[in-house]
Amino acid sequence: MPGHSRAELRRLPNVLSLSRVLLAVLFVPAGRAARIALICLAGATDFLDGWLARRTNTTTRWGALVDPIADRLFVLAAIVTYVLNGELSVVESLLLLSRDLATALGFVVARMVPKLRAVEFKARFPGKIVTVLQLVTLLALVVGVQPLTPFIAAVALASVLAIADYAHAVWRERAR
Repeated sequence: MPGHSRAELRRLPNVLSLSRVLLAVLFVPAGRAARIALICLAGATDFLDGWLARRTNTTTRWGALVDPIADRLFVLAAIVTYVLNGELSVVESLLLLSRDLATALGFVVARMVPKLRAVEFKARFPGKIVTVLQLVTLLALVVGVQPLTPFIAAVALASVLAIADYAHAVWRERAR
């Protein structure tokens, strides 16, 4: 059944993406070793879902939507956990989430501005770099690397570049 196996392949990347929502839930009560494993699993599933979808030519609109949402939920759950435990300050958490906050705001604005409604939001390379740096920073935090400032600064800098890149892409797309 070739059609059946293709449908299964189409679903697998989405299952991998959605697994990060479960990983986010598991992260909150987890201990140190489990958190390391969960962060590594989140990174692995983030890589695998996109790679598998592209490799098997089974990318879907649903997958393109679910993947970044699952990423954001995992990172948000981890960061909020560390803020509530007193291991991250609110300022540090805002720096770590700056790209996510700007992207969410940009998405809302784009939906409110008629000229921008048709612009398709897609993952871009600088944004992927931010996600990797966020996960690396979470790993550094869980293993106790000090100072954490260089990691947070790297995420903040990459976030500024990603925000500028997204804004430029939307502006270019709007001009078409």
